[in-house]
Amino acid sequence: MERSSQFKVCYQYREYHYQPDQLKTAQPIKPKVDLNKIHNNIHVLALVLTLHISYAITARKTAHMLRQIWGIKISHQTVLNYVQSAAYYCHHFNQKFKGQIDGILAGDETYVKVQGTWHYAWIVTSSVSRKIVAYHFSDNRSVKPAITVLFDMIFNISKNLDITLVTDGNPSYMAALHFVNAQIKTFTLTLKKVIGLKNLDAESEEFRAFKQMIERLNRTFKYHIQEQNGFNSVNVAVCKLVLFVTHYNFLRPHKSLNYHTPIEIPQLQSIQFIQGKWAKILQMAA
Repeated sequence: MERSSQFKVCYQYREYHYQPDQLKTAQPIKPKVDLNKIHNNIHVLALVLTLHISYAITARKTAHMLRQIWGIKISHQTVLNYVQSAAYYCHHFNQKFKGQIDGILAGDETYVKVQGTWHYAWIVTSSVSRKIVAYHFSDNRSVKPAITVLFDMIFNISKNLDITLVTDGNPSYMAALHFVNAQIKTFTLTLKKVIGLKNLDAESEEFRAFKQMIERLNRTFKYHIQEQNGFNSVNVAVCKLVLFVTHYNFLRPHKSLNYHTPIEIPQLQSIQFIQGKWAKILQMAA
C-alpha cells in the first residue's frame, strides 16, 4: 500500500472525521542548516550520535568526551543542534527502509514530559523481526493519535496479511481499529488486549508475552532518550524518538535475533564501527 494513496481523501467513521494532514505522524522540524554545511564534518556528527543516542550519554558529557578523547571542541548546545538536524533526515530513512510487518504486533504508549507536561510516545513493534514499525508523538492518548500510529503501521503492508495488534486496555486502540478497518478493505486488523498485571482472562494469558515485549522496549527507549528531567520542546522529544528508532532498528544487535539488528541493509554490513554506520545512514538519508 502506498502512503500517498492513503492520504488523498478525507477519512470519516461514525463521529470521527479527519483531514489527511491531521493523521500525519509527528516528525522533526526541517533544520535551517544543511548537514553537508555544518562546521564539523559528518564523521564528527556520527560520533555525536554514537555517544549521545547509541550509548545514552548526556549532551554535556558527549561534548566533554569529544574534547578530552578526540580533541574535538564543540559545546553541548552544538551536540543538541546536531541531534535535531540529523533526526529530520533519519525520520525519512526510517520510513523508507522499515519494510514489511509481521502478523502479530505489539503497541503501547509511554509517558514523556515536555515543559512540565506529560506527552506520549506511541510505538508499535513486530513480534518476530523485533523492529519498530510505527511511531508517533502526541500530547494526549485519544483516538486521533491512535489512528495515526495505526496508519503509519500499515502504510506498506502486504495486501493478504491479516494483523493482530496486542495492546493494553486503552479504549483509543479499539476505536482506531474500527476506523482503520472501515477505511482499508484489503486486510483485517484484529485487536487483543492484555489487562492488568495478572492473567485474569484467557486473552491476557495468551498474549501477555507480546505486551511484555513492548514494555521492555519502552524501558529501552526511556534509557536512550535520557528524559529524566523532561524536554524543553516537543521537537526535541520527537527528534530523540526518531533517532532512537534509527538506532534500535539498524544499529542495535538483538539477543533474540542471534545478535543481528532488526533491520539489516547491505550498505551497513561491511562497516565495522557504529560511528561509521551512523555516517553511512546520514549520507544515505541527506
